[in-house]
Amino acid sequence: MAENQIQLQTRDQAQSTQFPDKLMPAIDETAKMDCASAPIVKTSRIRPSKVEWPTIGLFAAVYTSWILLLIGHSHISYWLLFPVMALLVTLHSSLQHEALHGHPFRNCIANMALAGMPIGIFIPYLRFKSLHLRHHCDENLTDPYDDPETFYRARGDWQALSWPMQRILMINNTLLGRLTIGPALSLFGFVRKELSIVLGAKSHAKRVLVAWGWHGLGLCLVLPVLYAADFPIWLYFAAVAYPGMSILMLRTFAEHEAAIGGQPKTAIVDASPFFGLLFLNNNLHCVHHSFPTAPWYRLPALYRENFLQTEQHPPYYAIKGYGSLFAKFAVRMRQQVPHPFRRLNTSTKNRSKS
Repeated sequence: MAENQIQLQTRDQAQSTQFPDKLMPAIDETAKMDCASAPIVKTSRIRPSKVEWPTIGLFAAVYTSWILLLIGHSHISYWLLFPVMALLVTLHSSLQHEALHGHPFRNCIANMALAGMPIGIFIPYLRFKSLHLRHHCDENLTDPYDDPETFYRARGDWQALSWPMQRILMINNTLLGRLTIGPALSLFGFVRKELSIVLGAKSHAKRVLVAWGWHGLGLCLVLPVLYAADFPIWLYFAAVAYPGMSILMLRTFAEHEAAIGGQPKTAIVDASPFFGLLFLNNNLHCVHHSFPTAPWYRLPALYRENFLQTEQHPPYYAIKGYGSLFAKFAVRMRQQVPHPFRRLNTSTKNRSKS
């Protein structure tokens, strides 16, 4: 039990855990610098085996199923084809999340080669990796500026928005809103920030361009496959890639919560085996943040050992399942858009002047 307890490591120790020595500098420097920006990173002593066959098997199953469905799509009802392919895109996104955390290989180039194929179309793997590792600087969780995955806004930015835009963001904080307009809003904000980095010639603009360059090469493989299979590209974007991202947002909708007077809380969702596999046990999200180097198939055991049998664990909140989450927040906001206690007197405008 003692070997599985959470420990805090210094910045250098955390980097050595997350990043092997043999890195491709032009690719992974962004992720190294982003993760290094935090003074302390939470991690664990758990290190998986050098090659993780369950993860490799899932990658093989996803890519094989994707190819077979494209080959036979003309003989499958769209009512079956589109949901199954969207679920494959969601599962592939979950596998990409595993890869950026150092799975299934200890070599980041091998992981990128395995996970970087953009069948989800929209987000470059290397940008996902860089931003997500910043998200794991847990002292910044839910911060409107320092957590790249939060949906909270600084109060000054919120007050500067037009009334229609405020209402759109409020709708996005309902579960139905997140599943429908959430992907579009996220992609719009993501692309806008990427353009501001490149056009503003910021220090890491070159690394952003490198990430998009690799993504473009991946699309040069994916899009011709769609064309050769006579699968309309616009239909794939609208009926497969976008719904795949939408399903993923079911998981991210309730992952973190700002807790006034304390550390932000992270969710543990009592999900069915179906969602457990689809999200690779990231419904146990607090466990993942406590043990970010643990592979997905170890998370249930870590939950039982470190959360059920001890009172000394990070603050989390329990959700009985995604069905209960939908019943409670389908048309009701789960939380307010402006952050309740961070960045109360800050806006993008006055922050840029400081």
